[in-house]
Amino acid sequence: MINQVTINKLIEMRLTAMADSFRVQMNDSNMNDVPFEDRFGLMVDAEYTSRKNNRLKRLVKNAHFEQTDACIAGIDYGHGRRLNKSLINDLATCEYISENRNIFITGATGSGKTYMACAFGMEACKQYYTVRYVRLPDLLLDLQSARDNGMFVKVLKGYTTPKLLILDEWLLLKLTESESRNLFELIHKRRSHSSTIFCSQFREEGWYERLGGNDNPLADAIMDRIAYNSYKINIENLDPAKDISMREVYGMDPTLTM
Repeated sequence: MINQVTINKLIEMRLTAMADSFRVQMNDSNMNDVPFEDRFGLMVDAEYTSRKNNRLKRLVKNAHFEQTDACIAGIDYGHGRRLNKSLINDLATCEYISENRNIFITGATGSGKTYMACAFGMEACKQYYTVRYVRLPDLLLDLQSARDNGMFVKVLKGYTTPKLLILDEWLLLKLTESESRNLFELIHKRRSHSSTIFCSQFREEGWYERLGGNDNPLADAIMDRIAYNSYKINIENLDPAKDISMREVYGMDPTLTM
């Protein structure tokens, strides 16, 4: 009776994993010879592990990854692709996040940019960093709608708070003046306290023009805030004539983003 009361109290305090562990111990006669400190430690370990696992699940869910099965081990270094495995493994440690540095991932459509970015995002979640994935076109629409409706500060906070932000389809289209202004606000607020992964079909040297170039005074300001001290990964084939889409390699749906 006393044991059941204890279990009920643990459940009421939302220590359900600890309660389950205690229940298992009560039904295991072999536990009678185990010292109290060890038995208590096992119950605490069960609760601790459960909470860590639940936290990881929440982080992954809230990240809204495009590819939830992405992982560093799944990155394809074959098929003639020019990839620096050492650099990718170093970035997988997430030290770049603690240093508030960015990553530029560039390559043709289907080269695996989104998969790689989501793999880095998964590693960040495993280290309990907050992560958010979003396509730049969707982000820009969201920010403009928020500005029009007087919710800009609140919506902007949702993109500035995550420790790691993944911006896919970066500069797929040239930006308008209002889009550049909204993007600058985001980039400026994330500077020096967070990291961003930029996935683009275009090399970094072409970004300035796609931001408006000399006709847009914000182009310099945005590039200055994201380019300094960033890691660069360009996914390309050793022989461009033999370039092949990763969707084709793995027989994926061509509508999926890579």
